[in-house]
Amino acid sequence: MRRGIIKKGYAVKGSVRNLSKTAEIINGIKKVVDPKENLEFCELNLLKNDGWDNAMHGCDFVLHIASPFMVKVPKDENELIRPAIQGTIRALVAAKNANIKRFVLTSSTVAMHGGKNGLIKINKDSWTDVNQKDVPAYFKSKTLAERGAWEFIQNQTGETKLELVVINPGPIYGPTLSGNLANESMSFFKKLITGKVPVLPVAYSVMSDVRDIANIHVQALENEKANGKRFIVTSENPHSFQEIANLLKSNGYKKVKTKVAPTFLLKLMAKFNGEVEGMLPFIGNVIEADISDTMNTFNWKPIPFEKTVLDTAKSVTNIMMLLSLRPAQLRLDLKTVLAIFGKREKSLQQKLMIPKRQEKRRTHFGIIKYLIF
Repeated sequence: MRRGIIKKGYAVKGSVRNLSKTAEIINGIKKVVDPKENLEFCELNLLKNDGWDNAMHGCDFVLHIASPFMVKVPKDENELIRPAIQGTIRALVAAKNANIKRFVLTSSTVAMHGGKNGLIKINKDSWTDVNQKDVPAYFKSKTLAERGAWEFIQNQTGETKLELVVINPGPIYGPTLSGNLANESMSFFKKLITGKVPVLPVAYSVMSDVRDIANIHVQALENEKANGKRFIVTSENPHSFQEIANLLKSNGYKKVKTKVAPTFLLKLMAKFNGEVEGMLPFIGNVIEADISDTMNTFNWKPIPFEKTVLDTAKSVTNIMMLLSLRPAQLRLDLKTVLAIFGKREKSLQQKLMIPKRQEKRRTHFGIIKYLIF
């Protein structure tokens, strides 16, 4: 049975780039468990040294999950590479200084299959060759960050040795505990459900459910057999985007389009479109994975792919319904308040306005919420 950290009795200290985000996290967690006094937050930046040593104080384990992610290829690849590498090393150094027992790192299958084409079979020994032509910045960031972590562990000194476990998920789907549809996975499903994905790429890959990833992260904290290993946490078989679309279509999502785009056309579009360019390592390929070691070590079996897809779609649909109600409700509340307080309270209107949503780098933010409960 899957149990999160708090349900297992752990006290949790979570880190965020900005403490203003904590309300969203807590509200999501409270949907499934009351954290009571077992949850606190600190503010950390992957590119700054401030606060890391204090954050580790009093902790026994570290789960290092955050790493910038975006489908669109950045103009400067170091936007993704620098924080991934530096953040991982900062966390490891602080963990070592604090005598942390075990460090669990979230890597990715992109650290395993980049630079390869056709039928790609990956296992715990597979690595992306970052020197290959056209390996995307995100693939490089995850590969170099993970390699840096293993080198740190191998070269560490002192009597007390820090243990390392690495989790390698594929493309991540599954329901969200928050109302945030801005991350890449939720955004893709939203576009798919609303008919805003006109064509789909020919691409097959093993995929991951956020609930499985959280489950394995929690188990990796204490499983003695996990130390010093990499674990692929994905579906047993590869699935295509067209398969996702057909599944949604057959379950009542009528606006979903299932047409497949020719591979040559997508490769041409990639020269002018950053998001399509970011998908090139998957287009025309079949990515398989050997997850037998993960299944045996943790006595685990992946959530069925159909359940992952339909649960994700249901989650996105529910959030879209709630969001569609808010503008009308806010206008009504604003008019009511202004009518009560009169025209003199013009500043009240500004106070009640919702700020425009800013573009944010995507991270493994959803995993954090599932880990905690």
